Amino acid sequence: MTDYNNVNVEQKGKVLIVTISREKALNALNRETITELREVFNSYWDDENVGCVIITGAGKAFVAGADISEIAKLDSIAGTEYSALGNYLMKTIANFPKPVIAAINGFALGGGSELALACDIRLASEKAKLGQPEVNLGIIPGYGGTQRLARLVGPGKAMKMILTGEMIDAQEAYRIGYVEAIYPPEELMDKAIEMANVICSKAPLAINMAKECINRGLDTSLSLGIDFERVNFGQTCATVDKNEGCNAFLEKRKAEFTGK
Repeated sequence: MTDYNNVNVEQKGKVLIVTISREKALNALNRETITELREVFNSYWDDENVGCVIITGAGKAFVAGADISEIAKLDSIAGTEYSALGNYLMKTIANFPKPVIAAINGFALGGGSELALACDIRLASEKAKLGQPEVNLGIIPGYGGTQRLARLVGPGKAMKMILTGEMIDAQEAYRIGYVEAIYPPEELMDKAIEMANVICSKAPLAINMAKECINRGLDTSLSLGIDFERVNFGQTCATVDKNEGCNAFLEKRKAEFTGK
């Protein structure tokens, strides 16, 4: 397993836990951290021993934003490149073939919010604070925040968060549909691992296809999304896991999926 300067990687069974570890900087996403995270996801892309990934932050922050000391030096050309660097990471996470859970243990601001938005499921600590405060710096979200937040919570709520730069607590994030569940801080990782293990117990190919169908559907019309789902449904019907799942149900036993 590769050693990284700002990212810790641990595997528990089929669950991969990726912890961003820049505590003195509240885990801010600088270039090095973005590059390391991208390398982690690329290295596990085809790993059959990984069924789900959890992203979290060390200390009291999930990710408190992008690295302002780097942003302060950007001009238009460099800013466009900097946005592309972060967006490439977010697309890598969003398109990762296994589900990715964000365990939001503290501040998730700016780039940290965008990192959470790129994940498939968001679980938050009761102490979590979330927001897109970029307008306070004279900029806008650059890692997909204007697009993913609006799709997740609706354009009005996204406008309110982004245009005011306000920070919301976990309860408000849950109310507007930003996060799927809230837990006491000491239970967050256990609950995230518990959910990840449930996902890992399902048929891997079905999980992958279901994630892809949802994501593809959000990028197209309902009609085309249903067409894509129909094709993928047909493909799952030709798998060994489909036969195992149906037989196990009929025989009243636990299915043993193999990802084939």
